[in-house]
Amino acid sequence: MMYNKDTGTIDRIISMFATVQDEHHGSVLLVFILGILFGSIIQFTKVHKFEKIAGFSMLKDTVVPKMLFLAIGIASIGLYIMIQLGWASYHIKPIILGGLIIGGILFGISMAIFGKCPGTGPVSVAEGRIDVLVGSIGGIFGGLVFTLFYDKLKIIMGPNLGKLNLPGLLDHYQSIAVLLFGLFLITISILIPLREEIDHDDPGYEAEELTSK
Repeated sequence: MMYNKDTGTIDRIISMFATVQDEHHGSVLLVFILGILFGSIIQFTKVHKFEKIAGFSMLKDTVVPKMLFLAIGIASIGLYIMIQLGWASYHIKPIILGGLIIGGILFGISMAIFGKCPGTGPVSVAEGRIDVLVGSIGGIFGGLVFTLFYDKLKIIMGPNLGKLNLPGLLDHYQSIAVLLFGLFLITISILIPLREEIDHDDPGYEAEELTSK
């Protein structure tokens, strides 16, 4: 009995890697190039800095929300066009209310502690941030625990509301809905006033301090 249980766990982990491999995200070279571009944008905007996330949480820095709204708005329109042309596809995940609430709370607590998210964390690790490396290891371990005990955790996941998305709710107005949604987010990004929290780790800030003295 124990052997079958362990075998089932191993098969589940193997199937996870197989699922990712079968997503057809493109060649390794393409993914590598996109990763470099993504990391470069993050470093240029400094949204991987703790001060940026903390400043956003305290409404003292608006770089993060401006970047997020702009990126989601452009990506929404661009991805929809690519899907309609047959150049891309997406897989809608079901809305499991309990899991979303619990996951959102844990995600928010983690961001408050580390000042990072899954997108900016690897950039900080690449820069040698040991604290973020420890947090990343903890995140991987947490994902492993969730995978191993998923069957027992289903009870707290709550009802499954199905795979819902905005175009699906507006059958005859999908294109208009996506376009208006994207333009709305882009407009919000432009209207949000730019405020930046001082980054005390920035060499430019230290040079400015020395000059002022």
